[in-house]
Amino acid sequence: MGKSRKDAVLVLGIGNLLMGDEGVGIHAVRRLECSALPPRTEVLDGGTGGFHLLSCFREYGRIILVDAALDGRPPGTVTVLRPRFASDFPRALSAHDVGLRDLVESASLLGPLPEIVLVTVSIAQAQSMCTELSPAVASSLPRVSAAVLSLLEGRGSPICPAGSAGGSGSRCSRRVTGNRRSASRRGGSPRRN
Repeated sequence: MGKSRKDAVLVLGIGNLLMGDEGVGIHAVRRLECSALPPRTEVLDGGTGGFHLLSCFREYGRIILVDAALDGRPPGTVTVLRPRFASDFPRALSAHDVGLRDLVESASLLGPLPEIVLVTVSIAQAQSMCTELSPAVASSLPRVSAAVLSLLEGRGSPICPAGSAGGSGSRCSRRVTGNRRSASRRGGSPRRN
């Protein structure tokens, strides 16, 4: 197991860049890498997910997951959720739903889960062999960045799904502090600056 980073926050983007909108989580974390992030924030391109990311759930005290969702909402809808258990993840989380749900369930078998906040972007479908985002999903990237930065700065998130009352159950507001910033690289572990 790797070094503990319980006082750090990991922003983990999940997605497949070769399937169009399904890769929005990766596009989002690449955009965030260029932002001024709070100290003790690490950003990781998690690719299509998988058990190689299991150590992240043991090493970090807080994880913000960014992923696509096949949830029936209009493409580009940004939703912030705070699932407490693997069973709390939306039924149609993403095009690789089983992989992410299995990852969270496996992590829960190893011990307590870290604090997890899930930022999803609704997509209509994954497109095979397409590396670009649709206009609706691409236009959501600034809202995704704003939601993640708001979560990192402890201000909660102004993003609520369409039709949501926007109550405390749909907002995230836990404070995150620290003193180190990292950027990501492919391969499973964050790069330190």
